[in-house]
Order: sequence, then C-alpha cells, then structure tokens
Amino acid sequence: MCWMVCFLYEIVAALSDVSTDEEELNHAIFASLQSESRSTGCPPAVKDILEELASKINFKMKSKFNISRSNVLDGAIRGFKRGSYDPHYNIMVRFSDDMGFPEEAIDLGGPKREFLRLLMDALSQSSMFEGEEGKTDLALDSIAMREDRYFIAGRAIAVSLVHGGPPACFLSPTLFTRPVNGPDFAKPILEDIADGDLREKIKMIAESKTIEDIRAATIPLEEYLASAGCLRPLRRLADKVVLVDDILMFHVVHSFDREVSVLFFFNRFQDGLRTLEVLDKIQAYPESFHPLLCWVPSTLNTNLLDEFFIIHRSEEGPNKWTAEDAVIPLWRDYLSDAETQGTEKLASILIFATGASRIPPLGFSPRPSVEFLHKEHGTDTTYKLPIANTCINCLKLPLHTTYNDFQENIDFALDNTHGFGFAYIVSLVYVSM
Repeated sequence: MCWMVCFLYEIVAALSDVSTDEEELNHAIFASLQSESRSTGCPPAVKDILEELASKINFKMKSKFNISRSNVLDGAIRGFKRGSYDPHYNIMVRFSDDMGFPEEAIDLGGPKREFLRLLMDALSQSSMFEGEEGKTDLALDSIAMREDRYFIAGRAIAVSLVHGGPPACFLSPTLFTRPVNGPDFAKPILEDIADGDLREKIKMIAESKTIEDIRAATIPLEEYLASAGCLRPLRRLADKVVLVDDILMFHVVHSFDREVSVLFFFNRFQDGLRTLEVLDKIQAYPESFHPLLCWVPSTLNTNLLDEFFIIHRSEEGPNKWTAEDAVIPLWRDYLSDAETQGTEKLASILIFATGASRIPPLGFSPRPSVEFLHKEHGTDTTYKLPIANTCINCLKLPLHTTYNDFQENIDFALDNTHGFGFAYIVSLVYVSM
C-alpha cells in the first residue's frame, strides 16, 4: 500500500496545467493522500522534510561565527550565545588558521559546510558525550550544565541538518529513542554503559549460568545496587534479566553519580533539538531521522563519487579536449584506488572539494563538479596540484600525463590541506617551487 500512495503522490504532483476546479480537486486528493500516507506508515523522504524546514531560513540576514580550527566548539558556543543569533538567519563563517592569519573568504556555502562538519566532530568528542565511538550517550559535565552547553549541543545538531550541514551520526540508539518516545520507554543496552569496569561487572551478571553465579557477581556491586534501588533477593536464574534491565535504566536514563539526575541536561539537550522545529519532525518521523542521528556505515564509494561530480569540459579547441581526455581516466582510476584504502580516503576527496565529509541530507548546491587547469593565456604557469573552490563545490584537476604524477600530486594536496582557503594557497606555493 505504501508504494501505491507514493506513486499517486507523483501523479498528483505532475498535474500542473489544470483548471481552478480541477486544481481544488487535486489539493483535496493530495490532502487525502497525506492522511493515507501517515496511516500506512509511508514517511516522506527526509530531504523533503528538511527542505520544508530550510524554506524558512532568511538568507538576507546573517548570523556570524568567528572560528579557529584549533577550538571549533568554543567559537561555536560564542556564536550560538550571541544576542543577535537567530537560527532562522543564514550562517556566515569566518575562519582564522592556527597561526592566527585570517583567511579572506566570503561564505557561499563551503566554509559553512566545513564549520558544521568540524562542529559535529567536536561535539562527539566533547565531555558532554561518552560511550563507544558512534554510539554515544549524554555524560555528566558540571561545567557544561552551568554554561547550558547541552542546549547548545542539541541546537547545533538541529541547525546542521536544516542549514545544509552533515548529520550528527554519533548518538546511541538509546539516546535517540528517548526524545521520540520519552525516557521511560527507553531500552538501554549494555554498550550504553561508558564505565568499562561497571560494564564488565554487569556483564558478569547477565552471563551468569546459575543462581550461585548471579549472587557471586552481585557481591562487588552491593553498594551500587543499594543506591540504585536494585538490591534484592535473587531466587531464580530468570531474575538476572530483570536485574540487568533495572540497572541499565537507573544508570543510563534516571541517574548519574548516584545523586545527579540525568533528566535536567537531557531536557536541555532536547530543548536544543527543538530549534527550527527539528524535534517535532524527529518525533513525527523517527524512522527517517534515525540514520541521521545514529551511526550508519558510510555509503561513499567510487561509483557514487564518479557519478556525483559533473565533469565540465573546456569550450575551446581540440588541444584542450585531448589533454582532458587523458586526465579523466586518471581521475577515475584515482577514485578506484582511493576506495581500496577505505571510506576515509574517499571522504578526504569530498572534503577537499566541498568542505563536507559525506553528502549532506539536503545535498549540495550547486552540484559538485570537476574542471581542468590549463595554462593561463600569456603565461608559462603549469599547475601540478589540484585547486578546490568549496563555495561552488568545484575541483580543478592538473593536466598530468602519467598516473604516478597525478596520484602523487593529488595525494600531496589532500594530505596538506586543512580547510577552506588552504587548497588554493598550497597549490600556488607548490606551483612556484
């Protein structure tokens, strides 16, 4: 039924040249289909949801962020706390490099994407989150509580989604479930326990084979179990299941450090997610947002990048076309070789060209492209390295004739480029050598 509703959506959307009466009828049909899609569990595409939210951004107004790559989170917090900040305003980012020299850059998208990518990385590694990489839960940090950073963390995740940045992709399924269904309906698992020693002790209870094993495993945890309200007589082997579930709910959902409730900073994190109505959409369409907030394997591969980058050929003369014909296979071979080194290598190519390590949920605008670095008229300049313009998602390739030269120089550029503005500078320095 779900596919039929989605198919009818396309038919109704295609009916544009109709009379007023027919148009009203189509609107009625469309409204009926929307109701039907909700009842049949056919969620809208997450891109459509985010595009609806992004349509409320005022691109004539700007919220400014002054960022140092050596401390992205600190600059982001200042920006979000600024009195003039409004999540509905477009984001304008000005970077300064680690040496303190300002980068002259007008943000047309590239610096913003890079900033949001670095911000998501910084959040995942901050003291506000703990646990296995890619599956983190909220951690107790008194400084973060005092400075209301949990709210800012939630807001940053919401803003990144709506402003064309990357998804968070580091929340545990348990943490994702709590704002959707409420804390009491969370089902934490053993991996949600960040304390390795405590996790191993609970694991011993869970893996006990006899009632004697359970009682022996609980002895080192008697004080903890008492404070958690879980110290009880254990008479059957099945008692271990309920005991482990209660311990996990206490530790992950209801309390940290025996005294401080996790509810306060969870609520502030949730309030941050309400920014730009993102939490409302998460609660309405959890299956659509789960892959954006929880870790999923990277989908980057050679074919995807090859198809994603549009190749723009030169308009002038067969000589340029001949040179470009020789480079295009080298570019595709480079992508194939990069895939054998893992998704991180492919991500570095995307970062170099666009500032993003993965394709954002809202996609790229404009679509990434490949161009070629021919000699400039009246000069003998020969480019050895690629040049990237992340504002327009354009990667310009040097015209090498051998794969070894092409690979060596692309690798050099990727390994020595640290962000927006550096791709072009590094290339010019190398050219002049």
